[in-house]
Amino acid sequence: MTATIGSNVEIDQLLAGAIERGDVTGVAAVAADRSGQIYSGAFGARKGSEPFTADTICWLASTTKAVVSVAALQLVERGELDLDAPLGTLLPELGDPVVLEGFDDAGVAVMRPARSAVTLRSLLTHTSGFGYSFCNERLQRYQEDNGLPSIIECREATLTTPLLFDPGSGWEYGISIDWVGKSIEAVSGQRIGDYLHDNILAPLGMRDTTYVLSLKHRQKLATMNARTPDGLVPIEFEIPQEPEFQMGGGGMYGSPSDYLIFLRMLLAGGTLGGVQILSRNTLDAARRNHIGELSIGPFPTYDPAVINAVDFLPDTTKKWSLLGMYNVEETPAGRSAGSLFWAGLSNLYYWVDWDKGNTGLIATQILPFADPVVLDLFEKFENLVRAH
Repeated sequence: MTATIGSNVEIDQLLAGAIERGDVTGVAAVAADRSGQIYSGAFGARKGSEPFTADTICWLASTTKAVVSVAALQLVERGELDLDAPLGTLLPELGDPVVLEGFDDAGVAVMRPARSAVTLRSLLTHTSGFGYSFCNERLQRYQEDNGLPSIIECREATLTTPLLFDPGSGWEYGISIDWVGKSIEAVSGQRIGDYLHDNILAPLGMRDTTYVLSLKHRQKLATMNARTPDGLVPIEFEIPQEPEFQMGGGGMYGSPSDYLIFLRMLLAGGTLGGVQILSRNTLDAARRNHIGELSIGPFPTYDPAVINAVDFLPDTTKKWSLLGMYNVEETPAGRSAGSLFWAGLSNLYYWVDWDKGNTGLIATQILPFADPVVLDLFEKFENLVRAH
């Protein structure tokens, strides 16, 4: 156990119990309300006998997406990016998108020109048509047939996949935010990691959040574990440190303590500690539903080593904002309507509930995603924070 901040014996017992049962090897949880941090605790080990703490460096995976989305919205505020203009003029690779309709009897991919343009809004909301192969059978087959690398290899060829539908006509979770990162780079002239450092991370004091692991970061880095039939097994895992492109959709490393700073900024309306990252008007507009009548259903799996099939909030109508998942009505567990929720592949989960005024994150380093044990921990943790 590491020292906890905030008086919540129940949360301590929840997390400690998960370690004692062998459910997880290491876990950290952090939470805040509008007055500031209200809980920070960690239990178990990050590597060997080294303790897991709220300052342990974790692969942030798709929790990177919200940070990159905020960066794009900064550029929208400055008039340097347009939510609804075709992005082909900025990124020629997106100028003539094609849709993968399926495969013919000979197994050849059937393609057609897209009937609408890819826009920043469609990328931010995952309505662009881009997907992830581990969640889409059609795309998985296409990537295998064409020898395309996995997204976590951070190679340019990964981004050459076709669309799964015309932009704006459907919803599919995928590589859209990687293209948002490319858009930011094209406008700013900086690599996405450098832009984030200069405009979000350094201003907020998020010193341990980075694309490039320093020796200092490695001294606090958590080992990745895979859940197997024989239990949790340490595995070799690292996002490429000299990548062809930095993944806007999942390339960052950071600590739970750092990420809570970012969540507190969102909860506070875009400004924290006198540092404005976004205007309140921009943030208020961004956190609304931006996919209209489109809906979000269960996530299938076509690579069980990477992701478990999962249906988040199955009894709740789900939409997508410009920041992440948006629940239309209050959840059965009491998360307010219009809250933000999202996660990272290595089983990190967070929420921001503006109406009730609280936010939190639970972090592990376990694959595959949507681990039932960690999801249960997250739900119980959130409920205890809400009861605070």
